[in-house]
Amino acid sequence: MFTAMLWGWGVWHGHVEAKETIEFLRDFGLVLFVFAIGMQVGPGFLGRLRSDGLKFNLLAALSVILSCCVAGLAWFLLNLSGSQAVGVLSGAVTNTPGLAAASQAIKEIPNAETRAVEIASASYALAYPIGILGLIGVLIVLRFVCRKDPYVATPIDVGPTLDRTSVKIANPALVGKTVEQFRHLSGGKVIISRLCRSQGSCVPRRDAVLGIGDDLVVVGVKDELSRARALAGADAANDLIEHEGELQSRLLLVTHHQVVGRTLAELDVLSKHGVIVTRLIRAGIEMLAAPEIELHLGDRIRAVGTQESLERLAAEMGDNLKELEHPRLVPMLAGIALGVIIGVIPIALPGMPAPLKLGLAGGPLVIAILASGLGRVGRLDFYITNAAALLMRDLGIVLFLACVGLKAGGTFIDQLVSGDGWLIVGIGAVITIVPAVIVSIIARIWLKLPFADLAGLLAGSQTDPPALAFANATAGSEAPARVYATVYPLTMLMRVGSAQALVMLWYFTR
Repeated sequence: MFTAMLWGWGVWHGHVEAKETIEFLRDFGLVLFVFAIGMQVGPGFLGRLRSDGLKFNLLAALSVILSCCVAGLAWFLLNLSGSQAVGVLSGAVTNTPGLAAASQAIKEIPNAETRAVEIASASYALAYPIGILGLIGVLIVLRFVCRKDPYVATPIDVGPTLDRTSVKIANPALVGKTVEQFRHLSGGKVIISRLCRSQGSCVPRRDAVLGIGDDLVVVGVKDELSRARALAGADAANDLIEHEGELQSRLLLVTHHQVVGRTLAELDVLSKHGVIVTRLIRAGIEMLAAPEIELHLGDRIRAVGTQESLERLAAEMGDNLKELEHPRLVPMLAGIALGVIIGVIPIALPGMPAPLKLGLAGGPLVIAILASGLGRVGRLDFYITNAAALLMRDLGIVLFLACVGLKAGGTFIDQLVSGDGWLIVGIGAVITIVPAVIVSIIARIWLKLPFADLAGLLAGSQTDPPALAFANATAGSEAPARVYATVYPLTMLMRVGSAQALVMLWYFTR
């Protein structure tokens, strides 16, 4: 961005021959960036909202509100223009999509100042460096304050942890009962993966009849396993996994299009192959392989059976890593197109002079989160490798920032050396630091958050990747990144919406 600003000031200053091309590349880069972000954080978004995730998102929302209040006060008390206020707000929290959304909203205002978008971009560029350095400074101070941290970072609750246990049928009431009846009597939220008798181990059929002395391997959450153990009557003498004989356990990758979108009940692999599926791993989250779960491209399933039966199931599932490496351009481009359409749909609100829009920043982000969370819509599989998402994200942000710099370069130097230049920098520092300090005090004193979680929360609430990198290196764990991903989607939507709202407020007060 700064290279482009220098080029725009020294070479392109006053030239507008390529204005339409620059605007197109700017918008195209923004769409690529926000869509890639949505595809990365979408799969685990809903799961991360549970438990501590809700607490983190409320704190992030408070940070957004506080920064908007500070920007509003500076606007009214220091006599800034509306374009300067929205630019310094987006720059101080390093939120590029917010600047883009504000720029689009400014264009919708009748008789807006001719250079309003360029002024907003220049104010953004003035506040952007202090947004990064200011937050890192807050994290340095917090690290010093928390050098003897009594609080331990805990992972985001993404669901109960699965385990397994071996039990022995010693309850006379279970004699003559089937494996399926045992499962329902123990709560229905467990899976029986092995049935062991004197003649050997096997994958149990649902109608297999139980008898005294039978051993079972049960998979489920801790509470359900305790219930199954109490129902069976005794623990098995040995860990049956270590003495499974011909049975094997194997992770299989779902890559075949014929099984994607179908439930485990529809596939009925137990009847077809003599294999039982016990667990499913999606976006790093492990869950019990319930019959109603639909398979997504890229899922991993834990299956138990003989080698021959597992090979047959692998052929049906695909289990081909190379299949996931092929780019799926049609789903990606369809999702981007739908996001652009959603973004430009006007949302009329009573009393508003112009309708609100999600814009090219909000629309693709919402669609990407939904599409990646669903995994499949109709015949379209929304799966993207991490490397492809990173390439799309980085290419998009480079295009966007370069075009922003080219357009802002002509006014940047003038604003910096003018009376408002250093004022913008100072306001940006206040917008960055004050909300971060207030949220840190609340999170640390009242909620007792450890430094690692707090650092990820501050970086996510200001959508600041450099601050996240600093937090990860300082904390020495992945806890900051987990919290960052938890609050990022909601924060991004709020930043985009608040930038548009500030522009609308500017319209009312002109």
